[in-house]
Amino acid sequence: MKIERNKDLEFGRKLKSGNVKAYEQLIDLYYQQMCGYAYTLIHDHTEAEDIVQNVFVKLWEKRAKIKPELSIKSLLYKSIYNEFIDSYRKNKAVTKLELKYIEVLSDYVENQPENLEIKIKKVYEVIEKLPPKCKEVFLLNKKEGLSHTEISEYLQISIKAVEWHITKAFKQLRKNLNQDIDTILFLLFGHIPPRIITD
Repeated sequence: MKIERNKDLEFGRKLKSGNVKAYEQLIDLYYQQMCGYAYTLIHDHTEAEDIVQNVFVKLWEKRAKIKPELSIKSLLYKSIYNEFIDSYRKNKAVTKLELKYIEVLSDYVENQPENLEIKIKKVYEVIEKLPPKCKEVFLLNKKEGLSHTEISEYLQISIKAVEWHITKAFKQLRKNLNQDIDTILFLLFGHIPPRIITD
């Protein structure tokens, strides 16, 4: 871990001094990993690659401002997240509550970017393990933004059944992610999840 940290700091020092070889090595080392992270945010492979490419270009253009004592890997995570948020804000109005979630996510990316990526993967793992109907109802609501009534009509099930499936999904998610689940769902699906009583 210490060796990896030292290597990360060494990249910062070399980039700041204009070392082209170090820049190319950085891209080789982190490009695919950062594309994977960007994809978890934006759900589009082309846009994810565009974000990552922009981040690497800006990193080189602004290399003189790099602080060698800071982690380059964390800087990449943060920069990708910031690009995503800029795009999110351009595409829709941001409410005060959404802004609050964005601030919480910014803190995640600032202090524990890899931990955030792990949590995102955990959410998808939990969703994939849900019973088929429960998973379908949950994604129609959270990902597609359909109301309980719309899901009821679309799947030809009662509104009570829709509520039951969503509650069941939240129980599993909260069991695995505790208080982080609302913030992570906002990040993944772009809207505030409703508070559901799961006890």
